[in-house]
Amino acid sequence: MAETPLDYRLLALFVAVVEETSFSKAAHRLGVGKSSVSRGVARLEQRLGAELIHRSTHSVSVSTAGAALYERAAQHLAALDRAVRDVPERAQIPSGLLRITAPQDFGLILLPELVAQFSRRYPAISFEIRISNARLDLVAEGLDLAIRTAGTMKDSSLTARRLGDAGSALYAAPSYLARRGKPARLGDPRHEWLAHPAALARWKTPHKNAVRFLCDDFLVMRELVRDGAGIGLLPRFVAAAYVRDGLIESVPLASLPATEASLVLLYPSSGQLPRKVAVFRDFLVQRLKTPLA
Repeated sequence: MAETPLDYRLLALFVAVVEETSFSKAAHRLGVGKSSVSRGVARLEQRLGAELIHRSTHSVSVSTAGAALYERAAQHLAALDRAVRDVPERAQIPSGLLRITAPQDFGLILLPELVAQFSRRYPAISFEIRISNARLDLVAEGLDLAIRTAGTMKDSSLTARRLGDAGSALYAAPSYLARRGKPARLGDPRHEWLAHPAALARWKTPHKNAVRFLCDDFLVMRELVRDGAGIGLLPRFVAAAYVRDGLIESVPLASLPATEASLVLLYPSSGQLPRKVAVFRDFLVQRLKTPLA
């Protein structure tokens, strides 16, 4: 039969008695009753099968076994106490390692500037960033939070906080439009169409049948559009820099289905929210409260 694990609180009581040379003073130091200290030391002695403290009417002294135990245990208890006391999340200033995951488009276009600004505001926080389109398991991977598109995660163990709208529009290269002209409608068979699988779910047939390039990475799709492959449905923040540089341009169509999508911040729901996560959440909500463009 396995031995019952030792209650290490008994060691703390014993160490306090040795250091204070008094049950009363040890009780005062620990904020407990004298009887609790006395019973705790007695339980420890019973567990170890040795007398640790010699008791008399007016004084206490440490036995040989007690001195040996104190020498071995006191430093380790002090180290544990320091470890708990110095946990970064207990500090007034948010600190510690913040582990973030984000999809490739957001991670390459928007996240670097946001993290750089945040890092200047909170210099005691360090970062581990994983850029991946995969739906990583935050708990299993040891991640603090994830930035994702709303509706792509249905894990009830996670809390979702809306960040902002990532609206989409149709784009094409000027050279493509000069060569092929502008489409009359969505899915116009005279044109080549590009779409993300998630966006395609909102298209109705026969529009779906018109898609020639189906791509699950918006950055790859943006390059295809820039190189004149066809007309692609891209998030506005992904297309913005290329539009400014004249590499692609918007192709407005009245028949375009609703494509507004919200970005969300996901983090584990269980336990107390670490301060580093709370301040990063509040920072992103404030910075991304306007539509991403």
